[in-house]
Amino acid sequence: MLLLVPFVALLWVPLYTRTTPKLFGFPFFYWYQFAWVVVTALIVWVVYVATRPPEVAE
Repeated sequence: MLLLVPFVALLWVPLYTRTTPKLFGFPFFYWYQFAWVVVTALIVWVVYVATRPPEVAE
């Protein structure tokens, strides 16, 4: 379920089809997309850590 959040956020185009607010001179569209790259990487890491099998001590 957690992996659906970035998918929905990036497909919901009316949410980010605007130019303001700007961040460091970049229009909202660009930094919104880039922010989701970082957020998606963090979400994938969280899901990986939560679902990996336990380590077996030898």
